Amino acid sequence: MTIATGFEPTGGGMALTNAILLYQSEGVSLSDPYRVRRADGLTFASIHAVEQVDGCPVIVAGAPLSRAHLRQWTEALGRNKAPEILPENVLVSHADVLAWWVPAQVRTSYFALSHPPEGLRALADRIVLPLPYPAHLFVATRNELGVYALAASERPVADTPVLHSPVLNVFINGQLCWGNIARPKAITAASIPEFERAVFASWSTHPNPGQEATVTGRGGLVKLWDDLAVRKATRFPAGRLKPFGSVGRGKVDQPVTLGALIKRSVRA
Repeated sequence: MTIATGFEPTGGGMALTNAILLYQSEGVSLSDPYRVRRADGLTFASIHAVEQVDGCPVIVAGAPLSRAHLRQWTEALGRNKAPEILPENVLVSHADVLAWWVPAQVRTSYFALSHPPEGLRALADRIVLPLPYPAHLFVATRNELGVYALAASERPVADTPVLHSPVLNVFINGQLCWGNIARPKAITAASIPEFERAVFASWSTHPNPGQEATVTGRGGLVKLWDDLAVRKATRFPAGRLKPFGSVGRGKVDQPVTLGALIKRSVRA
């Protein structure tokens, strides 16, 4: 097998040691040969050692590529990146996960409810106005953005329980409904403003299924926002938010914590 790459070795003494081979179902070729040809096709990957035979690199028999292999190589390649100074609100910075929090504050809010319930006094029509938000926790992975609320406006720790976010357009599993919002291309500290704009600076058009039940008391989530708007409130009543994961399941024996979310995200 002939091996050709665009990599030119330098004086650092680097040598070709491994190769990863990707297999996929036959399909229509793309202009970019490095992309998956069919999203619904079968795929397989193997990792191989490379041996020198008569001065030429030869790919030898390998093994199925595992997540452990990928993590080892991701960590090794990450050492070539320049050190990054992280903002103080960042909680976790990992190759696969970025987690951070923001304190409670009043924000400019955008409401354009597609099917406003009867009886709304402020949010029945398209409107932009200041509203209070509780402290929030964000957990970004390569595919999703988890959005959660915090009971206290202080830096959370591993065993801090999380709450359902009152932000509309968030599924009850905590994931943001992106709709037509452009997704950040990287999960780095530099991308945090983009993620936050996707949550706080987009139009709230509807609660996702089950979201109305993520708060206690009368009226549901939309009526709560409407009441805050009418009263021109400056503090969000975080005590009305239910523990994350409790909707539709009754009482939660073990509250979901920041640490549990991070473990779940790294394994995904």
